[in-house]
Amino acid sequence: MGSLEHRAFLYDGTEDFLTGAVPFLRRGLEEDRAVVVVARAVNVAVLQEALDDCRNHIEFYQSEKFYEHPVRTLNQYQYLVQEKSPRRVFALAEPVWHGHEPRQLMEWIRYESLINEVFGDSGASALCPYDRVGLPPAIVEEARRTHPLLLTAGAARRSDRYVPPKAFGAGCDRGLRFDRPPTAEYLPLESDDLHELRAFVGERALAHGLDALAAGNLMTAVNEIAANALQHGTPPMGVWVWPDGDELLCEIGDHGFWRPESGALTGFLPPETALQRGFGLWTVRLLVDLLELRPGWDGTFVRLHVRRNARPGSHGDRKL
Repeated sequence: MGSLEHRAFLYDGTEDFLTGAVPFLRRGLEEDRAVVVVARAVNVAVLQEALDDCRNHIEFYQSEKFYEHPVRTLNQYQYLVQEKSPRRVFALAEPVWHGHEPRQLMEWIRYESLINEVFGDSGASALCPYDRVGLPPAIVEEARRTHPLLLTAGAARRSDRYVPPKAFGAGCDRGLRFDRPPTAEYLPLESDDLHELRAFVGERALAHGLDALAAGNLMTAVNEIAANALQHGTPPMGVWVWPDGDELLCEIGDHGFWRPESGALTGFLPPETALQRGFGLWTVRLLVDLLELRPGWDGTFVRLHVRRNARPGSHGDRKL
C-alpha cells in the first residue's frame, strides 16, 4: 500500500498546535483518506471547534482512554487500519505522557518506535503531537529518536537522531535493571508439569489483592513463559512472586542467554497466526500490565507486572 509517514509534531501551545494539526487533517479529507484523531481531551475540543465544518467526517477518540496499554493500543490502531482498508489512514495520534512510572514510560517510548515496524507498509500518515511547553524535555528528545520525520515551527524535515525499531528496542532491554527483594517467594521449576506453578502463582495473586480474572490472566501468562523457559532455557530456573506498592510482580528466570539484538521486537508485533514466532510472548503482553525482559550473561529474566485490584484486558477506547 505504500510506506508509512510517521512524523513527530513538536509544538508550543494551542495556536501552534492548530497551525500544524488542522492543515494535516484537512489534507487527509481532501485526499479522501480515513481521518482519525486520537488526542488529549483538551486538544480534541479545540480541533472539533476549528474543524466544525467537517468534523462529522473525522473520527475522534480521547487519548486518555485509547492509550492505556502499549500492546493493546497497537492492536487498536491495527484494527483501524484494517477496517478502513483500502482507504489509507490519516491519524493525528497523541500519546499520554503524564502519570506513568519510569518503567511504564519507557514502554510507551518503545511503542512510538514500534509504530515504524508495525505499520511500515500500511501507507498511513501519522502526525504525533508533542507539547514542548508541557512535556519534560527528555520526552521531546525521545520523539526525535522514535520518529523518522519531524514537524516543528511549520518546517518538515527528517530527524537526524532517528534510531530504527530493532536497535531502539535492544537498547531498551539492555538498560533494564532488576532488583528483587529478599522477601520474594520462590518456586523452582524442575518439571514439565506446571500444575504446581499455576497453583503457587494463583494463590499468591488472590492473597495479594488481584481479582479472579486478573489472577487467572497472570497464571496463564506465567505458564506460557515458564513452558518456554523449560523448552529453551538452561537450568536452574524458577519463579519469584512479591508485592510492590500497588502492583504484584512475578519473575521467571533461567540461566540461558537470549540476545536482544536478534529478537528485540519479539512479542510486540501482532502475529498473523498462532504458529508465528512470538505469538506466546505477544499474548502474555496482552494479559499483564507490563512485561520486562532482561537478557544477560547471568541468565534471562522475564518480569510481569499486574496492578492490584485491576483487571488486565478490561480497558476500552472511547469514541466521541
